Amino acid sequence: MPLLIPEQPSFTTESERQVWERLRDELGPDDVLLANLRLTDESKDHEADLVVLMPDVGVVVLEVKGGSVWYDDGWWIKRRGADTRINPVAQARDAKYSLRRYVEGSPRWGSRTRVAWAHGVAAPHASFAAEFAVPELPRWALHDRDDLGSLAARVRRNGADLNHGQRAPSYDDVTAIVDILTGTPTPYDPVAEAEGREATADRLTQEQATLLRVTRLLPRVEVRGGAGSGKTVLALQQAKELTLGRGGRAPQRVALLCYSIGLAEHLKRQVASWRRRERPAFVGTFHEFGSQWGAPDGNREDGHFWETGLPDLMAELAAGLADGHRYDAVIVDEAQDFADSWWRPILGALRDEEEGGVYVYSDENQRIFARFGRPPVELVPLVLDHNLRNTRQIHEVFAPMAPSRMYARGGEGPQVRFIGSDAALDAADDEIDRLLDEGWAPAHLCLLTTGARHPEQIARTESGGQDGYWRSYWDPDQVFYGHVLGCKGLERKVVVLCLNGFGDGERAREKLYVGMSRATDQLVVVGDPALVRAVGGQEVATRLGV
Repeated sequence: MPLLIPEQPSFTTESERQVWERLRDELGPDDVLLANLRLTDESKDHEADLVVLMPDVGVVVLEVKGGSVWYDDGWWIKRRGADTRINPVAQARDAKYSLRRYVEGSPRWGSRTRVAWAHGVAAPHASFAAEFAVPELPRWALHDRDDLGSLAARVRRNGADLNHGQRAPSYDDVTAIVDILTGTPTPYDPVAEAEGREATADRLTQEQATLLRVTRLLPRVEVRGGAGSGKTVLALQQAKELTLGRGGRAPQRVALLCYSIGLAEHLKRQVASWRRRERPAFVGTFHEFGSQWGAPDGNREDGHFWETGLPDLMAELAAGLADGHRYDAVIVDEAQDFADSWWRPILGALRDEEEGGVYVYSDENQRIFARFGRPPVELVPLVLDHNLRNTRQIHEVFAPMAPSRMYARGGEGPQVRFIGSDAALDAADDEIDRLLDEGWAPAHLCLLTTGARHPEQIARTESGGQDGYWRSYWDPDQVFYGHVLGCKGLERKVVVLCLNGFGDGERAREKLYVGMSRATDQLVVVGDPALVRAVGGQEVATRLGV
């Protein structure tokens, strides 16, 4: 069979289908049969019913006319009972010249010389005498119903005898013509699809920000929501509105806090893009909140320092703050990371410790640190139950681990992939290479580990410190390598989650939940299937196809 483009054309008339099927069955394997080829140039729209490309012969453009066609001082056809003048030869000839000009004008044709182009007319339902002849079309270029039995051979003669002395195309010439006439191929762009979903998610999140209107008369609120519910976006928006003093309120001095260095850097970058009068007075980590008053640095591995020493010292420093350095409201994102002891200095930094604003954003299922603190004040709970950020496919995989039912509104995406491997880290690295080859930019990709940190994460931390390491998260030329413990509140279009163990296993299920939910558009999980079943449960394993 010849190469068919398209493989299964849609035809408006049965006559076109009949001629196409004859040629399909009779042409050789090096030939090409194009159907319904349309071309628009500066003069008009052209349509070639069929184009036959034959190496060592030529290119033939065929105009197909069904029904009763005859010639009487011109070409005629019967349409709806009326005799109608037509000009199939001019149609075929015009299409031929337009296609030839288009091909020869393409850079992909290069320095090739002209090849043989011909035109013909097929009338599979009409009959013309063997001696029929008109000046504009030789009989051997007119193919009627009596010629269908040898149609391919006739089309070959049509191309050879109407070549006007031009050279026959080679196989490479035919390949080039097909490439030009079928358009410049463009690869599937997964990023474009992801960008569209992101725009929709941004719109939905902004619509959800109307929830903040409810909080204008409530100075102490806890917003609870699972992964993908837009908590961080709402926390940022609330910081802006309180700082500006919208909704009939006076402008407030606001602090926006979190625990994770990476999330703090994200918050700072977002706020830095705002107008100066919209920016809250403080944005950063709990430790940075104390550093502005002179609290010392400490080792993040020193539990006593973080749970007792630092918060006690910060509480003393907060008690001595002048009124101008106190805050009207504090907003805490990922508040489930905060210990009980941390809330004393936070509340102590308020101008009004009894009535000052306290706004908490939390997801109990992302509590992956050994802290179980809650602010010692009464908070009005508000619940976000829509996942706006993750695709439906990603949401459905981690949904069994969520603390409450959420509704997926993040749009459709590719299926979550699971790669079973005993060498999870190597398999995850291979998957990053594959995704880069697929067209994703490095800035779209993240490799997260659940156990030991990736060697690249260790190398970046050793060379640039924590600040340098986290800057690589926003480096457009680098894939980010991280650990689930440090990436809460952050997201990437594509995440390769490497299940390389869970340490002592403490809160392993929450870590798996966090890791899976960091991907907005595409998630690949790599590791031992038994580990998925042990940590996520059979329902998660089933949804992963394990």
